Amino acid sequence: MTQALIVEKLLKTYAPDRPPAVDGLDFTLARGATMGLLGGNGAGKTTTIAMLLGLLVPTSGRIIALGHDMATDRFAALARMNFSSPYIALPHRISVRENLTVYGHLYNVPGLKRRIAQLAEELQLTDFIDRPAGELSAGQKTRVALAKALINTPELLLLDEPTASLDPDTGDWVRSSIERYRAATGCAILLASHNMAEVERLCGHVLMLKQGRVVDEGAPADLVARYGREDLEQVFLDIARGTRVDDDTRGTRDGDAA
Repeated sequence: MTQALIVEKLLKTYAPDRPPAVDGLDFTLARGATMGLLGGNGAGKTTTIAMLLGLLVPTSGRIIALGHDMATDRFAALARMNFSSPYIALPHRISVRENLTVYGHLYNVPGLKRRIAQLAEELQLTDFIDRPAGELSAGQKTRVALAKALINTPELLLLDEPTASLDPDTGDWVRSSIERYRAATGCAILLASHNMAEVERLCGHVLMLKQGRVVDEGAPADLVARYGREDLEQVFLDIARGTRVDDDTRGTRDGDAA
């Protein structure tokens, strides 16, 4: 099977009198590919990721992850998936090594001590691996969160703002680590990010969400060319503000000088 993730007509509503949080989402993610999930606050990214992880039950639609239907066989898929977000803190009082050990046991990782040592070396955790997680800097916490996400050598990795609040050097280091892991393993990655330069670097394809729907998609370079912009951030602003322009007026936005 070449598709790591198949999403069909995914819908999530919270109340009959409210618009859907996710409204008929359709996409596929190939093995070995990295796809960006983009949109402003409230666009439906977090809700989508929560459904992909089995944390939320869709109102309707279907999710096939690594060949398993998440409605009926999600645990078989979850054992081969993982997730990382800097907004979800690891237990503060136990050490980095203890945190990774707990998660390794949850995933039943074989040769766990060897796997932790390997990640500590690859992600440069050695100097603080026995320090309580609550005493780490933002950059160190992000590296530990990535180690946690890679502990089971996932085939499908969901990343939510993986470099948020990091300085440029640390952010670049984390992005390079993600690229190396994908290249080495063929892992499929779904990346939700507000960092458009990061998306342009990592993603071969992006989905632009607005009010729970895909309003545009394509390779970053193709979207930039289609909108007549200089970079993906300008495309993002056009879509978020509803200021997409036609071919004959391309190069101006609402409020720009003609």
